[in-house]
Amino acid sequence: MKKIALLSGVAAMAFGLAAHAEIKIATVGPMTGQYASFGEQMRRGAEMAVADINAKGGVLGQKLELIIGDDACDPKQAVAVANQLVNKGVVFVAGHFCSGSSIPASEVYAEEGILMISPASTNPKLTDRGLPNVFRVCGRDDQQGIVAGNYIADHFADRKIAILHDKTAYGKGLADETRKQLHKRGIREAMYEPYTAGEKDYSALVSKMKDEGIGLIYIGGYHTEAGLIIRQARQQGLDAVLMSGDALVTDEYWAITGKAGEGTLMTFSPDPAKNPEARPVVEKFLAAGYKPEGYTLYTYGAIQVFAQAAEKAGTTDPMKLAKVLKSSQFDTVLGRIGFDAKGDVTAPGYVVYEWKDGKYDYVQN
Repeated sequence: MKKIALLSGVAAMAFGLAAHAEIKIATVGPMTGQYASFGEQMRRGAEMAVADINAKGGVLGQKLELIIGDDACDPKQAVAVANQLVNKGVVFVAGHFCSGSSIPASEVYAEEGILMISPASTNPKLTDRGLPNVFRVCGRDDQQGIVAGNYIADHFADRKIAILHDKTAYGKGLADETRKQLHKRGIREAMYEPYTAGEKDYSALVSKMKDEGIGLIYIGGYHTEAGLIIRQARQQGLDAVLMSGDALVTDEYWAITGKAGEGTLMTFSPDPAKNPEARPVVEKFLAAGYKPEGYTLYTYGAIQVFAQAAEKAGTTDPMKLAKVLKSSQFDTVLGRIGFDAKGDVTAPGYVVYEWKDGKYDYVQN
């Protein structure tokens, strides 16, 4: 009888522990380094999503435990963080930010059976490899490049064009897709140049563009370098229009450029903050003194998708979740979204924004 009672006690204890166990998830991005403003967007979005989901009872009757990972947009560090998350028992990652980090980290997640939904990595290679556990709630560079290329062709065909990139998976990929679309439209660039991210002085590059009479600069890269390049261009008297991609969706861009950033164009998905579904969440952020810009709501939405898929599948098993993700629709702050066979989001593509007076908004054509 004592043995039976002991076993019953152990079983009850095990059940109690299981009932109070937490589901470990993570968000990973550049929490430090020159792109840390995007890491903050991701962290803020993830923390709010987890708090809101837990307040409603969690997932499958369990609370979510959020782990924050810092890859500093460095591929090697991204792989190291991915392996750390494996050891911590994480079942889902809302990340990474930089494509150059997401692609190698996703190999770890695929091997170890962890679901990954990137809020921000746009390089086509991320999903084109056919890894069954890899998804994204943002668009792709080949979609973004078409929009940028068409906009340049429609509005700046009479200007000399310089296409610059920072040699990263994201930056070069975006520049090349935009260049490809321009060529399809019969437009050839006057310059195609790489630059090194992290430098402070781009005056030689600016001088070269000035000598070439460049009237539009397209940059495949991040806000820090783009901001310095356009500011130094204005200092040298180069009055070219700057256009870039979604890595400029941070107020830090304007902090770098000041008035030199006036008129900068960029492509980004339709602003999720304008979605009726996002209004209550946006108001909560604003009440807390934070503007949910850029990829804040994309990270929140990625975690919403995971939570809804897990409830529908009745499990956090990544292969079962993947099947649900590719066959269902999800109601999120990004609107009602689903995923195709590759893991790409089926949602509206890109639009063009313009920076004016320290803020960005849709271009009114």
